[in-house]
Amino acid sequence: MSDETTPKLPNGVQVTGPIQPRYAEILSTTALELIAELHRELNPRRLEALEARKQRVADVAAGNDLDFLAETRSVREDPEWKVAPLAPGLEDRRVEMTGPTDRKMTINALNSGARAWLADQEDANTPLWENVVEGPLNLKDALDGTIDFTSAEGKEYKLVAPEQRPTIIVRPRGWHMPEKHILVDGEETSGSLVDFALYFAACAQKQIDAGKGPYFYLAKMESHKEARLWNDAFKLAQDRLGIPQGTIRATCLIETLPAAFEMEEILYELRDHSSGLNAGRWDYLFSVIKTYRTRGADYIVPDRNSVGMTVPFMKAYTQLLVNTCHRRGASAIGGMAAFIPSKDESVNKAAYEKVTADKSREAGDGFDGSWVAHPAMVETCKEVFTKVLGDKPNQIDNVPEANVQAAQLLDVKSTPGDVTSAGLRSNIDVALQYLKSWLAGRGAVGIYNLMEDAATAEISRSQIWQQIQNDVKLADTGEQVTEALVLKLVDEVIADLPGDAADYDEAKATFLQVAVADDYADFLTLPAYARMP
Repeated sequence: MSDETTPKLPNGVQVTGPIQPRYAEILSTTALELIAELHRELNPRRLEALEARKQRVADVAAGNDLDFLAETRSVREDPEWKVAPLAPGLEDRRVEMTGPTDRKMTINALNSGARAWLADQEDANTPLWENVVEGPLNLKDALDGTIDFTSAEGKEYKLVAPEQRPTIIVRPRGWHMPEKHILVDGEETSGSLVDFALYFAACAQKQIDAGKGPYFYLAKMESHKEARLWNDAFKLAQDRLGIPQGTIRATCLIETLPAAFEMEEILYELRDHSSGLNAGRWDYLFSVIKTYRTRGADYIVPDRNSVGMTVPFMKAYTQLLVNTCHRRGASAIGGMAAFIPSKDESVNKAAYEKVTADKSREAGDGFDGSWVAHPAMVETCKEVFTKVLGDKPNQIDNVPEANVQAAQLLDVKSTPGDVTSAGLRSNIDVALQYLKSWLAGRGAVGIYNLMEDAATAEISRSQIWQQIQNDVKLADTGEQVTEALVLKLVDEVIADLPGDAADYDEAKATFLQVAVADDYADFLTLPAYARMP
């Protein structure tokens, strides 16, 4: 292979994934040197942060509830500090597309009419080696204006004019995910730092030249110390590439229960690089179940589709998020509208009404914008927020009252609804279909007219694990949720799904590993990733 197509490896760096044409554009010497420096400087702290997560869950299991931190009270009570001013392209975020970075989806997202696009290397993506490298390669081509795509049916996809394209915001993997195809000094690297570095090295200057970026969404954080880790990664990378400090801006997803108690501290740690917080509703619900999974009946979450954003503990979470952001000059971005249009117009009508009501609630609660998973939903979301915003780019000057106490964030027992046989079967059905696609390399999957990502499968399997461990009985049948019942339903569900039962063998094995085993797996994507080449 020629020098032009073979990455030049710095000392101590190994790339074990296959090298395809153009990969060296992303696996450049600059990118690999940056990965090595980030790994050597920050990976020990990353591993310490992951151990701290385990200790926090053990403390909760021992009866010690989460609370706002006494040691950071001064940060919360200081009225003076603000985050950095909103950067170009981030002032108006009333509607944001989300989706993976494959070539077709990249073009569709950039042609969607949204104000921003969450280019997802995390929950809507799977960390196949090809996706890890080709995602930033597609984004590089998009920024160069050279990206195109022709489907197997001959349909051509091309970009709209630059001034019509949304601001690109890249979401790297969470701190928990490793990257097994890039080793530094014989150690697996961090998926977070690899995704960040590959994109940053290839595209940061292109975004700066275009006047918008580089910008990131930061996923799955659980504490302000994890935010500090990201801040240090940003400072190191900016110095390494000769980019002025503070050029990077990051929006943090508050999608874990521990992070909800440290919203201000997370903004504070990233204040020179911060652009806002996002209410990651599905992952947040997963985290509530995960963190309090052993604490008995008071923390049993009803069927997931019955838990809306207006139930007490979810309402407290969003009220605190909007108040926190706006007091500190940051954007508050709402949750996902996952609906995918159907050929059935009655289904579409009901879904559009539901999405409109949900986005109206968000805009009325003070959010500055929200997410959609399909281009067809962009105008609906935009119209709803425009009714509230008018000609203003955002409503950061609107600081709604919020005196949220720790007990309100933990008030799961006030959630109406039951655990039912239909909810149990739905959890099994969606998790199996999603895992089948995830293991095949697709992380954003349309299931029953909804765009599902890893968060859906995480909620599904976590609810089942919690129900088994806490001897929960189904409200409609009185039957206890047991491993035997789940195994029986898994086979019934697979028999009703398209294809042969054998097509679901890997998905079934992965699902059972994380749903019925005695020991709870922190993330289903970790054992699933171990099954990937």
